[in-house]
Amino acid sequence: MLRLFERLLVFPAPSTRGVEWNPPGLEFEDVYFNADDGTKLHGWFVPQPNPPQPNPRAVVLYCHGNGEHMPRLADRLAEYQQRLGIAIFAWDYRSYGRSEGVPHEDNVIADARTAQLWLAERAQIDPQEVVLMGRSLGGAVTVQLASQHTVRGMILDRTFSTLTDAAQHNVPLLPVKLIMRNRFASTEHIQNYHGPLLQMHGTADEVVPFAQGEKLFAAAPSKSKQFIQVNDWNHNGPIPDHCLDAMDKFIEGLSSADLS
Repeated sequence: MLRLFERLLVFPAPSTRGVEWNPPGLEFEDVYFNADDGTKLHGWFVPQPNPPQPNPRAVVLYCHGNGEHMPRLADRLAEYQQRLGIAIFAWDYRSYGRSEGVPHEDNVIADARTAQLWLAERAQIDPQEVVLMGRSLGGAVTVQLASQHTVRGMILDRTFSTLTDAAQHNVPLLPVKLIMRNRFASTEHIQNYHGPLLQMHGTADEVVPFAQGEKLFAAAPSKSKQFIQVNDWNHNGPIPDHCLDAMDKFIEGLSSADLS
């Protein structure tokens, strides 16, 4: 029962009943790809349209939060594509959306690497030129992937120090740190990442306390890192304009930077 509770807490896989799989205003490629063990995974590749420019400013792999899936990301993907001038590939964890299988930490990280390789092949770039972007749980996936494989840069949106820290905050009456198998120890993994980092967090985040974002950022050894504190920003609110501006500037800086 505890293991089932953990999976429902960490990977709640929201319902897809009644969702819009062809959202208006977003042109994308519907992608199916296979995990290393053959599990069928699903995602959306949103290319940079031509015009307005012949090539995207960056090619981004997006790892979403634990309460999201492709249709819930449509507006955000369109905003990132248009505002940042990027091509972006978002994918669903196992059991999410149209992806098959049962998720746990190890296979989610392995699947993220498979998604990175698929994206690099689709965009005809080297895998190390992919930029990673992760939100909440997806930030932990992003950190662990970046700790193991070279990437162009990393953007973290309201992510936690460790999953056990976040779980203890949300379920204070249970000894979650003693029973959880999914750990996502991001403060440990980020110490192996030395590339460019942009991180943002809200002071009113009710799911992942602001202090956890600060703790993760402090553990990052990168010499090129920036932390944006957003006052009164909660966990699920839209990205503020000044954060989008910072993301735009960060991506612009990556275009001429040496690989990490």
